[in-house]
Amino acid sequence: MSFVEGLQCRECGRRSEARAVHVCEDCFGPYEVVYDYAALRRTVTREKIATGPRNVWRWADLLPVDKPVTGFHSGNTPLRRADRLAEVLGCSELYIKDDSANYPTYSYKERVVSVAISKAVEFGFDTVGCASTGNLANSVAAHAAAAGLQCFVFIPHDLEQGKVVGSQVFGPSVVRIKGNYDDVNRLCSEIADKYGWAILNVNLRPYYTEGAKTFGYEIAEQLGWKLPKHTILPVAGGTILPKVHKAYQELIDLGLVEDSNGGSRFYAAQAAGCNPVVTAIEKNIDVIVPQKPRTIAKSIAIGNPADGFYVYNAIKQSGGHGASATDQEIVDAIRLLATTEGIWTEPAGGTTLAAAIKLIKSGRIPKDESIVIGITGNGLKTIETLGGSLPDSEPIGASLNEFDRRLNGKASIEEAVLAGAI
Repeated sequence: MSFVEGLQCRECGRRSEARAVHVCEDCFGPYEVVYDYAALRRTVTREKIATGPRNVWRWADLLPVDKPVTGFHSGNTPLRRADRLAEVLGCSELYIKDDSANYPTYSYKERVVSVAISKAVEFGFDTVGCASTGNLANSVAAHAAAAGLQCFVFIPHDLEQGKVVGSQVFGPSVVRIKGNYDDVNRLCSEIADKYGWAILNVNLRPYYTEGAKTFGYEIAEQLGWKLPKHTILPVAGGTILPKVHKAYQELIDLGLVEDSNGGSRFYAAQAAGCNPVVTAIEKNIDVIVPQKPRTIAKSIAIGNPADGFYVYNAIKQSGGHGASATDQEIVDAIRLLATTEGIWTEPAGGTTLAAAIKLIKSGRIPKDESIVIGITGNGLKTIETLGGSLPDSEPIGASLNEFDRRLNGKASIEEAVLAGAI
């Protein structure tokens, strides 16, 4: 049973039936899915949720889909207590929500795509597509293949090769566009209108974005039905942060969690080379001024984020803030997370950790309160990022004497590793 009442414009409040449309016909504001919360309160309990599958459809009552067709192995990613990283940062309770382990293409996009592909089939579409900086293209291609749909993915021409191949392998039509993501997105809006395809993050965007809520639902359940005091998330188009904020509020409204003392605060992380939302936060203005991206963090390099205004609002409502990271800080954070917690993240995750470090060191995030850092993609797709930053290792002969010389007089292998001798 679906608890969806329809769509509602986030600006003027106009209501519409649930259909494949993303902007209001009156004011051109974005539509959002609305639910019958009174009925949900009578139905959704912790006990019922506990009987659900360990994937995104564990939260089916809170999602806008009647019959899922994909995503049965997506979601339910680890919330890892990061004690070694916490020790480095001087924090008492630090967690990594690790969507680099999300199946099948190892990013948080599995969540939004599971919902959007299922809704596309429900609406009767046979062709799907997306505008993407890489991870979304991978996920759409994989889920479309599993659902038997024709698929087109549109990407900037200069994406990392791992992400290009990560789409091609699933057999979609990959269309590389000369330009950045904002150029790609504009073209996709025209394609959706002309060909009547389901471009998931365009004309199916109201349903697509709802899938991001599952990231927040899982955090709460994995913390024993508690909300963290501080949640730091990357900002690209602006989907995930406002929807995790919405997820927390829904859980409070449904009586599944208690509102923590002072509320749960949200923080935006962006690369210094593309930080329109963080710039607005720092200037305390709700106008998101577009930028031309110049950063290694290509997966979040969106200069004109569709939901940037709603990211700003969620952060201000929660009492949070934002921070930006330089490319070098991003690389350093990727390595720090890998060497302390054994998690290899892409630049988006490096950005989020680097921003979190700044917020913690500045005192905006207290070290003695619960902190969740969202890691949304896997570093295996972006190996170019670390080029030249890792120590080289010259081969040695298969001789104990040569190995002893390699140790360079160090007392232990561990010391040799730390000193860069190995």
